[in-house]
Amino acid sequence: MAPLPVRSGTAALLLPLSGPSAPVGAALLNAAQLALFEIGDTTFTLLPIDTKGTPEGAQAALQSAVAQHAEIILGPLFGSETRAIAAQARQLHLPVLSFTSDRTAVGDGVYSLGFLPGPQAEQVALYARAQGKPRLAVLAPSTDDGQRIAQFLQNDAALAGDIVALQYYDPAATDLTAPLHQLVHADAQHPGDVGFDALLLPDSGPRLRNLASMLSLQGVDPAKVKLLGTMLWATADPGSEPALVGGWYAAPPQAGHDDFDRRYQQAFGSRPPRIASLGYDATALAAVLARKAGHDFSDAALQISTGFAGVDGLFRLLPDGTAERRYAIDEVEGGGQPPKEIAPAPASFQQPLPDGATP
Repeated sequence: MAPLPVRSGTAALLLPLSGPSAPVGAALLNAAQLALFEIGDTTFTLLPIDTKGTPEGAQAALQSAVAQHAEIILGPLFGSETRAIAAQARQLHLPVLSFTSDRTAVGDGVYSLGFLPGPQAEQVALYARAQGKPRLAVLAPSTDDGQRIAQFLQNDAALAGDIVALQYYDPAATDLTAPLHQLVHADAQHPGDVGFDALLLPDSGPRLRNLASMLSLQGVDPAKVKLLGTMLWATADPGSEPALVGGWYAAPPQAGHDDFDRRYQQAFGSRPPRIASLGYDATALAAVLARKAGHDFSDAALQISTGFAGVDGLFRLLPDGTAERRYAIDEVEGGGQPPKEIAPAPASFQQPLPDGATP
């Protein structure tokens, strides 16, 4: 009797291929197809399925994936979609590599490849402390993300003692003078000392630039107080605001993403949105694991301690469902120049966070 053929490891890619988020879904699909072309082989099959960007669509897409014998789920995009499929995926022992950054949607076999802002804030704050800026203030929007960042830092044993001031502001407010005033004067101990050496501003866009421009009116001198940020700064054109020039923020290593952008543009004729790299990394990870005997998508294989080398640097999946990443530190340049990488991302998870490099 002839041997039975080996069934390809099948990954279902759940994306919003129709509806308002279809352009993002299409970019994630393009990136996944690029990974399939560059890394996939006959041991791996990619199965795109439309979620329509809704929880109900995600549930229907999961049913379709199960019917087509998928062994791992890549996506969906949103936290609401991820929560909608999580219970059934766990019941079926189907691992999920979601693209959401909502850590409340993951865990117990459901993972997120998204960029979590808390660890970004931690890494840039640790770097600032190593550069002689130990007293940390946090000025955050009163959103879920803003509160999660503050809570993450407060629960961080390495940083909790450094936080000398914390203030939230209404992101819908047009006048932010009051929260700025309260922050600056919260712990001032000496005349002329605002009470902190570094100020974390985890925001983006015009609001970030507006906040930074108002700081000098409250006595915050950027020459003395280092402004810090998260990946949100990368899309905020921070160099156009003089107060942000020289500020530091955590971001994935530039070289790997620049190379991905180039290959994507060559293949599809346009520049990908920032999130597209997650589609590439999820597909590449699944394609590599599919080569193992029996298509090993187990928790042990997914949670390998050395992690995976992705478009955006090193990452590894943790038992709580989040992705631990190693970030570089970028410095904002003025005059229309791109940011300058002043501290490289650690090359392994055994290497300490970048807290000793000198700009």
